[in-house]
Amino acid sequence: MPEANQDPAFSVIEHVSRWLARGERAWLCTVLRTWGSSPRPPGSMLAVNAAGEWSGSVSGGCLEESLIREVVEGGEPLSTAPRLVDHGVTEEEQERWRLPCGGRMRLVVEVLDPDRHAGPVARVLDDLAERRAVTRRVNWASGDWQFAGASVSERVEEHEQEFLHTIGPSSRMLMIGAGEVARYVGRMALMNGFSVALCEPRPLFLEGWEEPGIECHACLPDDLIQRDFNDAHCAILALGHDPRIDDMGLLAALESNAFYVGAMGSQRTAAQRRERLYELGVTDSRMGRIHAPIGFSIGSKAPPEIAVATMAQVLAERYRLLHRVSRYDV
Repeated sequence: MPEANQDPAFSVIEHVSRWLARGERAWLCTVLRTWGSSPRPPGSMLAVNAAGEWSGSVSGGCLEESLIREVVEGGEPLSTAPRLVDHGVTEEEQERWRLPCGGRMRLVVEVLDPDRHAGPVARVLDDLAERRAVTRRVNWASGDWQFAGASVSERVEEHEQEFLHTIGPSSRMLMIGAGEVARYVGRMALMNGFSVALCEPRPLFLEGWEEPGIECHACLPDDLIQRDFNDAHCAILALGHDPRIDDMGLLAALESNAFYVGAMGSQRTAAQRRERLYELGVTDSRMGRIHAPIGFSIGSKAPPEIAVATMAQVLAERYRLLHRVSRYDV
């Protein structure tokens, strides 16, 4: 599997943890709210240390430069309490920061101290490494962190005494079966922040199939799914046109917690597949999880068009996952 540090959130927290372990302070900037169009969604993070090293992003680039310069040239902070910073409120600011479409953005900037924050940051890092969502509760007055139970959502909530920031693991996609559709789907998934893997046990189909950024597994899909694609941030797509492989992968996928399970083929192929899966003991409730034929119905025929329809449906399901109502428990 791709390494966990390919996840932008993990990378930011990992850098912060490293700086704090060296006894350095760090500044963590988080997008709290946006109005209108904005280059980065709420929850996006940028971390900076006093040497000007940085990780992450909160805008298209201009805000990062200003925040980094402010940290490097600003010296020691007068307070460790988080502070709010609004950008794009006036027309002058919108022009200066080039926020698109007149958008407005509210950031919260936290000063992280090694003595107070090294432990809590390590806790977040451990949760993300284990692919668990974690919610940090940050007190406005003290800057101290506490933790709450989190659903799979990624959220930022602003309250009178504190703000809550839920950070979830990166999205993963497993494509079963090499081919042109898989090639285009994989490219689009990478563009949309997924880590992507291909499972193809047939040497003939795997030969010559290579895409930068997509890891290939020459094995059957069931054990791979159980080991690496079993959580609620995974999408599993059967694209092989071979029932011996697709059905095995779908059986494992339907037993997993994956947020998306899809299978390519015509309506007739999908009906035949359902009959086979029923014979193998799949229940109606689990069968209802399969998106088959895969993708939105847009009249697609060519591989790039099928990939567009498929990726749009995957993204719609991921959006639903990430914006599910959270329940916070102390």
